[in-house]
Amino acid sequence: MNAIAHTDELALEALRPGPVQPLTQVPNRIAQDGSPAGIMLAMAQYGVSAADLRELLSMQREWRADEARNAFNAALAAFKSEPVYVRKTKAVGYETQKGDFVGYKHAELSDVVAAVGPALAKHGLSHRWDVTQTKDWISVKCILKHAAGHSESVEMGGPPDNSGKKNAIQQIASTVSYLQRYTLKAITGVAEESDDDDGHGGDGNSDAAAYPEESFRANLSAWSELILSGRKSADQIIASVESRGAPMTDQQKADLKAVAN
Repeated sequence: MNAIAHTDELALEALRPGPVQPLTQVPNRIAQDGSPAGIMLAMAQYGVSAADLRELLSMQREWRADEARNAFNAALAAFKSEPVYVRKTKAVGYETQKGDFVGYKHAELSDVVAAVGPALAKHGLSHRWDVTQTKDWISVKCILKHAAGHSESVEMGGPPDNSGKKNAIQQIASTVSYLQRYTLKAITGVAEESDDDDGHGGDGNSDAAAYPEESFRANLSAWSELILSGRKSADQIIASVESRGAPMTDQQKADLKAVAN
């Protein structure tokens, strides 16, 4: 037999299907080949039945899902060991119906993203949001995904924020930003120091916004009259204002105390 004929015979032999083998005897290299094409090739070469192929594919999907979930859990645990601090940089406040001022600070969406983003990326995690809206309801889903493929999500919803003098677009944007902030904090498990519902709960004022200078100047004349008449002292007025959650600045206190001098 010449060399060419011998080569052809070897090629034909390689194409001939071998005897049918039990699924447990399929070589390891087949199980390691994750592509459907690789498994189909194995079926052709080793006579694996269609039923066994479906079983093999199902087992492979379950195994991969378990591995991805385990990787996600390990990455999230590693993330939680990171020193992540969410800073409160936004000072806001409002006047009550009685004319009292309530001030507080909270973290903006950018503060939360800046705090958790680098630590998430360090451990192969990333986040995104899906936003859906009906006529009077907005839903935001925060999805946390690991590089291995497993993801989990937290969803919250609410109506457009019609407080203040916001137009329709601003109402939607305000609610979306609020929900993005809280879903991201919820899915990652981070919190702001003395976390509450942005001034609608809690009794701490260590992060309260200072009493607005505009309001101070508007009230200074009436306060001066109270001080000069002896009905109130500067310290009493300062204590009254600060008891409502808006600490005065050092300059405001000095100006008020100067009235009696």
